[in-house]
Amino acid sequence: MTSASAPRQDASASVRCLAQAMAWITDAVESAANDLGAMIAVDTSFPPGRGYDAFADLMEGLVAPLSFAHERVAVPDILWQVPGGPAFGPRTNLIATRRSGKPVCGLYFHVDTVPAAPGWQGDPLRMTRDGDRLIGLGAADMKGCIAAVLLALRAAEACNVALAYDPMLLFCTDEEGGLYPGIRYLAEQGRLEGHVLNFNGSADARIWAGCFGLFNLLVRVRGQAVHAGEGNRSGSGLNAIEGALPLLDALALLKARVATRISALPPPPGKPALAAQLNIATIKGGTAGGQVPALLELTLNRRYAPEEPFEEALAEIEAVVRKAVAKTPGLSVETALVGHLAPTSDPTGPHWPRWQRAMGQGFGYAPEEFRKWGAASCSDFGWVQRTTGMQEVLLGGLGRPSRSIHAPGEHTTTTDLVALARSVLAYLAADFAPELIPENTSSQS
Repeated sequence: MTSASAPRQDASASVRCLAQAMAWITDAVESAANDLGAMIAVDTSFPPGRGYDAFADLMEGLVAPLSFAHERVAVPDILWQVPGGPAFGPRTNLIATRRSGKPVCGLYFHVDTVPAAPGWQGDPLRMTRDGDRLIGLGAADMKGCIAAVLLALRAAEACNVALAYDPMLLFCTDEEGGLYPGIRYLAEQGRLEGHVLNFNGSADARIWAGCFGLFNLLVRVRGQAVHAGEGNRSGSGLNAIEGALPLLDALALLKARVATRISALPPPPGKPALAAQLNIATIKGGTAGGQVPALLELTLNRRYAPEEPFEEALAEIEAVVRKAVAKTPGLSVETALVGHLAPTSDPTGPHWPRWQRAMGQGFGYAPEEFRKWGAASCSDFGWVQRTTGMQEVLLGGLGRPSRSIHAPGEHTTTTDLVALARSVLAYLAADFAPELIPENTSSQS
């Protein structure tokens, strides 16, 4: 008999089942570590995001034993393709559902990672272990969260824990700065139900206050190629890299100006106020020493506060770019938006108190330890809020400052896998803090 269909037990039996499931999680954590290793081995780095179909294959195999039905939903090419842009391959999202007529809780994961940065010791797509640490690209952000949630669902199944919610697993594309994230498309297609627990967050005792938006702007500066030996002759060649030096200076000045814009979002405890950011994220140009380079490409990453209109932030950069390039006669410039995440406004709501209680159950936090803060890091759930009117978004995850997220040596720990799995199990369990389940209150009124 599955946990989704089991009849309600008496109170003492229910407590006993939940306690057994919590212990089961600890005993079975190696299965979650094995799952994580399999996930890390599938390259879903964005850009370009070519591995989404292969990752969906893996997830379908992992959720099928839990009696989940699954469906692939691809974002249409016209929504995300940019000529010459960084993204390639189908944007395959996976929805896995198991229905019994209970309210739905969406469990959201982005399946993409950033590309591996220089400095990794060994293969970033092959998980390695160092004691409690599980090391690999995406281990903490956020494939480890998938492993923890699957561990929680298996524990509920094995120990016959009745659930308060029908879980809907959402495996989504292009959160790492994509132009059209998968969760945005699912929201626009009316595919989201109930409320959502987003695992793109922290393992700390945190109440999410929302976050910045970001956009990535591709800038192409074009000159004229010629044999390098002819490059100094009048009228021959136009070096796109050297001609763009005024642009780099102008961007440095704009970066300093942007950084003075402070958000009202509360910062993490003990950290300075959250400020807007502008960074040159990528730069490439030239082909060989024997040729004057005809093309320089920059990707500019702008993180904008909720108080800043996106259109104004974009127009400001484009104006600076065109003015600076115009200082070198003969150069041309073009820009293309290749990524955009809208800001997430205050995501609090009626399910948060119980999620805090569940986080305390899993990680051992006392109620008074929780603090509310926002972040200059970004989320694709700003699009969900705008599209659906679903304001509340729960947030948890495996992020910690020591986990080297987006850097060489990214890792999580088996201890945190167990803690997150226990938190998720508690939140989904019907007999955990039932007085804090909003659906129970609304059904009685």
